[in-house]
Order: sequence, then structure tokens, then C-alpha cells
Amino acid sequence: MIDLYTVATPNGHKISIMLEEVGLPYNLIAKSIAKGDQFQPDFLKIGPNGKFPALVDNDPVGGGAPISVFETGAMLIYLADKSGMLLPREPHKYYDTMQWLMWQMAGLGPMHGQANHFVRYAPEHHEYATVRYMRESIRLLNVLDGHLQGRDWIAAGEYTIADIACWPWVRAIRLIDLDLADFPNIKRWYERMEARPAVERGKKVINDLVYGGKPMERRQLNAEHWSWMFGEEQHKKRA
Repeated sequence: MIDLYTVATPNGHKISIMLEEVGLPYNLIAKSIAKGDQFQPDFLKIGPNGKFPALVDNDPVGGGAPISVFETGAMLIYLADKSGMLLPREPHKYYDTMQWLMWQMAGLGPMHGQANHFVRYAPEHHEYATVRYMRESIRLLNVLDGHLQGRDWIAAGEYTIADIACWPWVRAIRLIDLDLADFPNIKRWYERMEARPAVERGKKVINDLVYGGKPMERRQLNAEHWSWMFGEEQHKKRA
């Protein structure tokens, strides 16, 4: 059985969707970033970066001690290896999938996350930062939209972990008032993804409120929640 420590964020939904797609049994352990669950000592042994999600495979291939994995790219690769699904092994397809997975990990997720922070969380408006990250988010979406011209899936000519990695972040663009209609190839791909039963299950398996806000709506956090997410507790040195 796999223990999944997770929250209702795009990164969290990557892994619940993957687990639903490959059919591996898992135990959902829902956590709260705003309450500081990511810095509990027991969790830091699993996810030393203090970020959700992370997983523990209590029944790894070949037996032996449980294997813990943090960082969603590594988790997707681990689950693909364990299940033998959604990561092709032919070299051209394998590296095509891996490069788009890394593109999401290094670009689409972080840049969109920063745009979301400055649009919806920053206590004061910062014009330069907001414009900078919004433009970069749009640039990356244009890259993906151009790439998907004439393609059903992002990599390898088939459905892979690259699609799973990107979809939850594309799903969240509405929160910074970007419209899928402006990216017609992404929209076509997005709707194909959304129609998959495992994607539907995976996005609903944990609290879905993160996507329920109005576009550009500023989130109001109390002092405790702010401290755990962005302030003193977030940056405190830990053993």
C-alpha cells in the first residue's frame, strides 16, 4: 500500500491522478499547509523540503524497507516504474516524455505559482513582479499551445506522465484570469484529459476548494496561516 501525504493543489492533484490512472492502491492522508503540517518532524523525514505531496511505498518492488519519495516529478517517475505504465521505454519516446516533464517542473509550475502568489496572496501590489510572472506564464502557455498543434498528447505520441504533470497547472490558470479559449490547442488537449475517468477521480479525491475562487480574487489569510505559508514559520531553520 502507498501512503500519499497530500493537499488540494496542482502538485497534489498530479499524484492522485497518477495513482488513479495506474490503479495502484493507496491510502490518502490529507494535510494542511496553512496549519504547518508540512513542517511536522515525522513528515520532514519523508519530505525534507517541507512541501506536499510526498509518498511512502510500503510494498516496494522487490520487497525490503518502505521507499519514500518527494518532488512530484520523481514521484511520477517512481509510480510509472512501479506500474510499468505511462512512461514509454523506447529511447526517443522516453526522453521526449522526460523533457516535457522537466519543462513542467522547471517552468510551467514555478512560474504559474509565482504569478498566482503576486496576483492573489501578496499583501501589497507589486507591479513589476506581477507583470513579470504573468508574462512568463503566458509565454509558457504559448509554448505548449504551439507544441500541441496537430498533437493529441504532449509527448511520445501517447498519453504519459508529461500530460499528468501539466494538466493540473493548466487547470489553475483561470485563477489568474487566463482563458483557455486563448490557447485553442491546449483547450482541445485539456478537454481530452478532463474526459478521462481517472482524471475526474484524481481531481476530486482531495478537497477541491483551491480551484473554486473567482479569477484574480485575493486570498485573505490570518496571521497564523500566513506565517506557515509565507512568513516566519515557513523560513525558520529546522533540524
